[in-house]
Amino acid sequence: MVGKLSAGSYDLNKWLHGGYEKDVVTVFYGGPGTGKTTLCLLAAVSQARKGNKVVFVDTEGGFSVERVKQVLAAWKDELAPEKVLEHIILLKPTSFEEQEDAFKQLGKYLKQGVSLVVVDGMAILYRLAFAAAREKNEGAERRVTALLAGQMRQLAAIARKQEIPVLVTNQVYKWEEAMKMVGGDVLPYWGKCLIELNHDRGRRVLGLRKHRSLPVKEMSFQIYEGGVRKRGFL
Repeated sequence: MVGKLSAGSYDLNKWLHGGYEKDVVTVFYGGPGTGKTTLCLLAAVSQARKGNKVVFVDTEGGFSVERVKQVLAAWKDELAPEKVLEHIILLKPTSFEEQEDAFKQLGKYLKQGVSLVVVDGMAILYRLAFAAAREKNEGAERRVTALLAGQMRQLAAIARKQEIPVLVTNQVYKWEEAMKMVGGDVLPYWGKCLIELNHDRGRRVLGLRKHRSLPVKEMSFQIYEGGVRKRGFL
């Protein structure tokens, strides 16, 4: 039986009945400032402090060493932050081409005994590449989207075959009064767990929209020094 990976938060683990599933891709999606990076960071720090290696692909510059130190201090962890950080392999692509190169390197890092893969901002560089391709021709657009689909397929294979949990974040946009994920159906298709984040007038809500064994549900939450805690189950 495939186990679960700690979310780095007691309340999140309780809400998810143990944490994130190890053999699937979990997708966090929502607007800016909703807490997507925080959720990824908590899981990464939780693993790194145990001595487990984490691959963290940061496409938006959201990874913060100071935030890691803040979380560890709130947890009253005796480990030096530097000891925790040395277990996090940080990749920082700044273009979709560099993101593709980072994915080609994943196999090398996985051989080092990685316990978690994070891609924070899966489609932001894709979005820029897609816009540039649109100015050229339709064929170029399809090629860029095919590369994104290939990357998600690779992540799904890593999770399923090696039982290494994968967490990715994605942006949203409004289309005809509905919120859509960047990248169309690519991320929803490959992500077997979908968690929506909303932040409206100071109220933060997590919404479990897709899961293999849990029902659709929501949780109101707060972000604080030590990560995430519930405000009440809905």
